[in-house]
Amino acid sequence: MIQLSFFMFISGAEIFFILFIVLLVFGADKVPEIARGLGKGMRQIKDATNDIKNEITKSAEKHGMDIDISKDIKKEVNKVKEDIEKITGSIKRKF
Repeated sequence: MIQLSFFMFISGAEIFFILFIVLLVFGADKVPEIARGLGKGMRQIKDATNDIKNEITKSAEKHGMDIDISKDIKKEVNKVKEDIEKITGSIKRKF
């Protein structure tokens, strides 16, 4: 989520400029190798995060803790959405 908000502030021209600088610094033959390495690193981080999540979930289930807090939160959010829709009725914003 943080990454998504970070990229919202970078325009296409800025991304192109950064890629151009990377191409100049490392050369065309090294860019795929660098991208492959970054991809592998990101995959390892994702796998490690999933492993940690699974261990926490298993531990919580073993000790009888409620691990599905997100369902309760989603229910409350949906209730608030329904209340807001009831209050506003058919009022829609026009842009």
